[in-house]
Amino acid sequence: MQLVMTLLQIVAVLFLPGAWGQSGGSALGVVVEAKNITLPAGSKAVLPCHSPRMVWTQDRLKDRQRVVHWDLVRSSPEYSVERVLDMSPGARQRVYNGFNKGRISIPGSAFNDGNFSLIINNVVSTDKGVYTCNLHHHYCQIHQSIQIQLNVTKSVRKEKRYWDGEKTVFVVLLGKSVVLPCVNRRSLWREGLQEDQQQVAHWDFQPPGVRPDRADRLVDLYASGERRDYGPRFGQSKMSVEEDAFTLGDFSLSIAGLMPDDKGLYSCHLHHHYCGLYERRIFRLTVGPPLPSAPTTAPRIFKNDLPEPRTEVVEGPRVVNVILPEQRGYFVQHLGYFLATFLLLAFIVVVVIVLTRRRKNRGLEYDLRRSDRGNVISGGEMSLDCTELRPCNQDPLNSDYKNNLLKERDMTKDCNRDFDGKLWK
Repeated sequence: MQLVMTLLQIVAVLFLPGAWGQSGGSALGVVVEAKNITLPAGSKAVLPCHSPRMVWTQDRLKDRQRVVHWDLVRSSPEYSVERVLDMSPGARQRVYNGFNKGRISIPGSAFNDGNFSLIINNVVSTDKGVYTCNLHHHYCQIHQSIQIQLNVTKSVRKEKRYWDGEKTVFVVLLGKSVVLPCVNRRSLWREGLQEDQQQVAHWDFQPPGVRPDRADRLVDLYASGERRDYGPRFGQSKMSVEEDAFTLGDFSLSIAGLMPDDKGLYSCHLHHHYCGLYERRIFRLTVGPPLPSAPTTAPRIFKNDLPEPRTEVVEGPRVVNVILPEQRGYFVQHLGYFLATFLLLAFIVVVVIVLTRRRKNRGLEYDLRRSDRGNVISGGEMSLDCTELRPCNQDPLNSDYKNNLLKERDMTKDCNRDFDGKLWK
């Protein structure tokens, strides 16, 4: 039984295009946008996914948006640019110079095999210059070009081909034929491709904790109009994408009635295999608590809203008593308030000035007294010094002292007595 299931899976992958779409998710593409979106539960979320390059228009003119043209740039005798020829899939190649008709051309199967080489028969000296092969795809907004320089010589030994660091240089013998190569075999430039089968858009959902390769596919959209929904979310109209997504280039995903289970990583994949476009946009959706519901209260009915009953009672004239104060007494009263306030402020200012002056006078007297005391003390010290320097009176030499020691002691007592007396004075 397990072998049968394995074989069925292999067959599904090989033959079912839907399986190809699922298995091709490994080529995720380039991330061009990443956003974090937080919305309350119960609200509607719109995850934007726009790309003007994914707008599909059917080519009813047989691919005229693809054009190839060759240009020639001459530097001598004077600088000039000349259009040699051009061609598109829906029109024949057009040669602009009558001299080159039948002599210069490109293969008619250029848009089938991608060979846009320029063939020049019977090379002449005026063919010398720089040739540019230009490929334009206006539908995919792709422009490519290649330059080749052609030189003409009359010597067989000088005929060669080399690279000058910027472009290929051909040195061709006069009168011979040359092929200037311009080959691009990308499917973009070749026939046999259906554009509507090359444009695919799909949304993936990655719940928290799930690896990217295990993400759930939500929907697949094809430019041909085919659509494939996966899971019950689109069936229950919870999620939706516009039906004309490829017409407007708008592949935004709408999620109605957000729930906590809708939290996760959503990715929009845009693949334009025809133009080589691979883009991816990532949105991290967080579902917050629901908004508080507004309280509903019964409408109040005011008394003024009720119709008044009609009565035939005749209302008398209404009298309003207004008491006006006497003008003269009112003015005098306010004038008295103003004068009293002014006098109070003046009195406070006078008191402050008087107190300040008294304090200054006291400070001056104190300084004078202090200076006088200093002078008195200094004068006393001078007298003291003079007193100390004065010699004491001595008794005559014929005094009755037994020895000099007794005489000296008495003299010291007399001097101390005189000194004490002057200090007490």
